[in-house]
Amino acid sequence: MALLLRSIARSGVCASRSQFFLCRHVAPMGTTAKEEMNKFWDKNSRLNRPMSPHITIYRWSIPMVMSVTHRGTGVALSGGISLFAMAALVLPGSYPYYLDLIHSLTYGPHFLAFSKFALAFPVAYHTYNGIRHLMWDVGKGFKIPEVYRSGYAVLALSMLTSIGLACL
Repeated sequence: MALLLRSIARSGVCASRSQFFLCRHVAPMGTTAKEEMNKFWDKNSRLNRPMSPHITIYRWSIPMVMSVTHRGTGVALSGGISLFAMAALVLPGSYPYYLDLIHSLTYGPHFLAFSKFALAFPVAYHTYNGIRHLMWDVGKGFKIPEVYRSGYAVLALSMLTSIGLACL
């Protein structure tokens, strides 16, 4: 069935008002992508059209920063989990051995609290901002004041959760 549909589509058969007829190709297929790209830039130069703006011309806003941070925390979390899993597979010894090794290090309580915060913040932020994105998927919270309000709420909840987890 799929082969039949594919052959019909390739031959250019179209349905129109319950009648079948052959459609001719509208654009010739003889040009390459490079030729099309050159024609595009020549036309834009001839018409004095500006190039697309780059990110450097925009003033950074909270939603913009939060979008970049959400992607960064996602990459960092997946990379960290992957490195931890690879280390668990490759390194000799067992989990209790490495846990005792970390406990034997003589870092002060401030460094330990900062380390806990540094581990907890990406998890909390990515979780809360993911919930925010799920609300957007439902169609709620798209008005500009709501976007800023939910952004500040995500930041506050992330900080409070991270501080709480660091204090454990």
